[in-house]
Amino acid sequence: MKKIIVCIILLWCQNAICQKLELGNVTLEELLEKVHPLDSTASAAYIFKTGETRFSYINKIWFTTTEVKVKLKIYNKDGFKYANQVIDYYTGGDIAEKVFFADAATYNVVNGTIEKTKLKPEGEFTEDVNKLFKLKKIVLPAIKEGSIIEFSYKIISPYYVRLKDWYFQYDIPVDYVAYDVYIPEYFQYNNIITGFENINIKSEKNKKENYFEEKTSYTKTNVPAIKDEEFVYNIRNYTSILKHELKTIINNNGFTENFSQDWDDVSKQVFKHEKFGGELKLKSYFEEELNPIIEKNSSNDEKIKAILQFVKNKITWNKNYGIYCDKGVKKAYKDKSGNVAEVNLMLVAMLRHAGFDANPVLLSTKSNGVTIFPSRTAFNYVIAAIEAKNNLILLDATSPFSFFNILPKRALNWKGRLIRNESSSTDVDLMPKKVSNEKTSIMATIFENGVVKGQFKKQYFDYAASSFRENNAEIKQESYLERLESKHIGLKASDYNISNKDEVDSPLVEKYSFEHSNLVENIGNKLYFSPLLYFDKTTNPFKQEKRNFPIDFPFPFNNSFHIIVNIPEGYTIESIPERVSLVMENNLGYYLFNVSVSLNTIQISSTYSINASIVPLNQYETLKIIYKTMIEKGNEKIVLKKI
Repeated sequence: MKKIIVCIILLWCQNAICQKLELGNVTLEELLEKVHPLDSTASAAYIFKTGETRFSYINKIWFTTTEVKVKLKIYNKDGFKYANQVIDYYTGGDIAEKVFFADAATYNVVNGTIEKTKLKPEGEFTEDVNKLFKLKKIVLPAIKEGSIIEFSYKIISPYYVRLKDWYFQYDIPVDYVAYDVYIPEYFQYNNIITGFENINIKSEKNKKENYFEEKTSYTKTNVPAIKDEEFVYNIRNYTSILKHELKTIINNNGFTENFSQDWDDVSKQVFKHEKFGGELKLKSYFEEELNPIIEKNSSNDEKIKAILQFVKNKITWNKNYGIYCDKGVKKAYKDKSGNVAEVNLMLVAMLRHAGFDANPVLLSTKSNGVTIFPSRTAFNYVIAAIEAKNNLILLDATSPFSFFNILPKRALNWKGRLIRNESSSTDVDLMPKKVSNEKTSIMATIFENGVVKGQFKKQYFDYAASSFRENNAEIKQESYLERLESKHIGLKASDYNISNKDEVDSPLVEKYSFEHSNLVENIGNKLYFSPLLYFDKTTNPFKQEKRNFPIDFPFPFNNSFHIIVNIPEGYTIESIPERVSLVMENNLGYYLFNVSVSLNTIQISSTYSINASIVPLNQYETLKIIYKTMIEKGNEKIVLKKI
């Protein structure tokens, strides 16, 4: 009897939970809730998000159907954006994906009762992204502070190599999330859950009519919001997301077809694709124009530089990503425009034609995320590499500012995969190792009236130079100086000169004369000024007590200042800031600051260096101290006293 009672209670509880997870079951208590019980800062929260993916075999084609239900609470105006829901889907193949929204409605409290406002037809629309992708959008109506929105959607897809990513975590809390995936025995997937949340997983095998099917259930309650931080390029790398990539297919006869068994298998499959390996074989379209350029240059470096520049001048990147050619290298060459694969596979082919051991490198851009397991679909970008005497030269012709081992920042994303041929590939470290320098020199004279006049010179090397060129490519000199003077109130710059702006293989140098009327305070026969003049740091990006993620700098760097200040006649130096030396563990970085005096001249040196692109989390406290100290030293004063 007791067992019967327990079973009845369990069934009742299970039924109650299922009812809570059904759309349309909105309570007055939920609507009147003012703040999230576990996160008072949340602008909105998922009350629940549930979904499932199933396979079906129709007319000798496998399809996946993903169905999702969402119930979401909006607390304040910052949460209104969640009333706009967007799903991207692929339409470029023989069979397009299909997306259907349903059950979309908004719930509010009106005169003490619950009012439901359904989505009207004009609130749903489709938008073309390009010839391969579309967006299905809905805009839920009657949104207010306190609203609850609900909707469901279904995605039907003939593409099962990579299943749709399932997000357990967002930038708002998730009270409950559940996902079931039903995979027939014919399919084997690599799968991984990124992030730091401990997701509950349960698997079971079920007998279907003609095959076995594995059901895997993923559940989690009270998933905290993931908060972005300064110097985290892509927060999705740390977000809890379930990813599936097809590893093998086993047919009824037991024959196995490998897709992403390992990285070598991935490389083999990519190279065999006619829009990749086949394009590398083509060269007749460029030989006539390229041969004289190769013959004109004698050294290997000169040839590589000339070929890289030839591709940059000949073809413009159309901003489209992908590891496969779209229209093909031959047509891209003729049209003078192509996607990243067409630009850089063309570069590889030309380098090979010139006798270099050149090969393509697959990678995932920073905005696309880090590749975690063997996957063809994780890559979205191609660059070129030359192997020579245990040295690897990485090249990218999509950017006018790139050079030998100076890639666009979008490509500096952990590791890539170099593909030599069908049977040979290897990992490539994409993270810059060489420190890029910025060297600032200032010769200045302080006059008794507080005006400072001097000469400014700044040298940019490697990635620092590339970043400057990219950031200022479209800015005219007049606008640049106006921006400089508006940034530093009281500064007047003249005789501005910039060297090597277009010579990407050389350091870039800025020079100008300046006069500044706002650097010196005159108080009671004493002059006060900051040691770095108008280059002191004012904001600290590392102020939070606790940090959750590593610090992601674009590249290793060294920023140094060497300033010489001549003091006015009739004054003596009363006080200067003390010397500082701070060093991080394992020579990861340092900050040095020193002020010295020689007769009527003051010399100030300041150097801040980070020797790796990624600073681990355990170094955050030291980094925070360094930035805090830099700001403090910049705010200290050198004091001159009238004799």
